[in-house]
Amino acid sequence: MQQMEMSSLAIPQRADTAVTATADREKRQGVGISVVIPVMNEQENIRPLFERLIAQLEELGQSYEVIFVDDGSTDNTFGEVKALHDEHPGIVRVIRFRKNFGKTPALVAGFSRCRGKIVFTMDGDLQDDPAEIPRFLEKLEEGYDLVSGWKYPRLDPITKTFPSRVFNALVRTLTGVPLHDINNGFKAYRREVIDDAHLKLYGEFHRFVPVMAQWRGYRVTEIKVRHHPRRFGVSKFGARRFARGLIDLLNVLFLTTFLRTPLRFFGPFGFWTFLLGLLIDAWVVIRSRLLENQPIHTQPMLFVGILLMIFGVQFVLVGLQSEMIRHYAFQPGEEYSIKQEIDVQ
Repeated sequence: MQQMEMSSLAIPQRADTAVTATADREKRQGVGISVVIPVMNEQENIRPLFERLIAQLEELGQSYEVIFVDDGSTDNTFGEVKALHDEHPGIVRVIRFRKNFGKTPALVAGFSRCRGKIVFTMDGDLQDDPAEIPRFLEKLEEGYDLVSGWKYPRLDPITKTFPSRVFNALVRTLTGVPLHDINNGFKAYRREVIDDAHLKLYGEFHRFVPVMAQWRGYRVTEIKVRHHPRRFGVSKFGARRFARGLIDLLNVLFLTTFLRTPLRFFGPFGFWTFLLGLLIDAWVVIRSRLLENQPIHTQPMLFVGILLMIFGVQFVLVGLQSEMIRHYAFQPGEEYSIKQEIDVQ
């Protein structure tokens, strides 16, 4: 009797869960456009940006929401976004971090809570123009999955534009993704892109979403957008961010190229390193015995060759170890990305 009562109590609980899931799905489907805006110390820019943004969104005739993610601001930024939420409770949503965690975590938090079929990201510094939103939507309607903005002409000091040009050229050359402004925060995504569980965002990978999305088979493009000079606040760009970007680029290149077969990277690298060390030592032996008649142990190049051979063996061992990790961490869903599936009747 007690077992029957417990079973009867479990049925309504499952029904409530199903009802909640259905309600959440319907709520998400009811939002056409979500705009995720990470902000940090932008108190003077918040309200002007919001006013321009909703003026443009209202013209589209679609339902929308605006999500501000306060990334540990130390000024009155949170007070500004909270005031907007109080004035527009059905439109404005606010996420507040306990401290500054960075732009990537801010976007991840916004992505995990937004409900729109189309998701925009913008910076909160008034340099992105909301009037460009219809042009992003036109590109998405052409069949693209991700549209990135290209600030042209860019109205920033040369201390920002020159490093950015170098970095963007490097990304285009190494990844094959033809974007001129990979760092631009003004982007539009189809829902399935940000819902793809295999596009893992951490560190400062937010700038490389187009690279990883194209690697997963999504269609990526860019459009030129108007750019306004900063009026209030200070830029968060600096040499430290540029250096981090280069490190992240190397990481993304490895993940998108050799993640499935790490031995193909470490194996040849180790082989050629070992071979170079072997040839150096062979030359040292030949020169010492036949040409100069000197003791081998007095030749510095002998030790260089030995070190190269040791490094070569280590690279191969790292590749084999990576293959073992890859084997045990294998997930079939990570090997492909399905756009559409039609069942045979």
